[in-house]
Amino acid sequence: MNEILGIAIATVIAWLNFVIIDTYFGLPEYPGVKGANIVGRSIAKHDGDLAGGFFQGNVLCSPDASAGTLLASIGVMLIGLEGGIMAAFFVFIGNRLCADPGYAGTIGALTATIIILLCSFIGLTPEMFIVGMIIAILTIQGIYHPYSSKLLGKIAKLMGRYTELE
Repeated sequence: MNEILGIAIATVIAWLNFVIIDTYFGLPEYPGVKGANIVGRSIAKHDGDLAGGFFQGNVLCSPDASAGTLLASIGVMLIGLEGGIMAAFFVFIGNRLCADPGYAGTIGALTATIIILLCSFIGLTPEMFIVGMIIAILTIQGIYHPYSSKLLGKIAKLMGRYTELE
């Protein structure tokens, strides 16, 4: 498969994997760790969406599905299925170290491992998913927080996970 096309497809798949899982597990609803509250309120203060800000803050402060997807991609590239499972274990430990009670990162790593292994049958490689996940994280965390937080807020509303905090 053409590498550029493969990276584009992997980016979309990785983005959907981590955004859907993190939203399902309630990242936009409330700050799971202390730093997420500060980040979320700062983004909202700068013309962003509070729920999207909480999502971004939770991703920044604790290993959630974005980290799980990236680490699973690396684990599968290095040693296959076992690497993805080890990545899920390390993300689980990371969550506990951050006092994060959630399981979004662990589930994200496990689903990413399965997705990567299934996509290998159509020519997508773990390396494509590594690059794709970096691009996916960049679209949420690195380009322009107010816009990306508004997009995340709309997704949270669609999934019934919008914050009730003010």
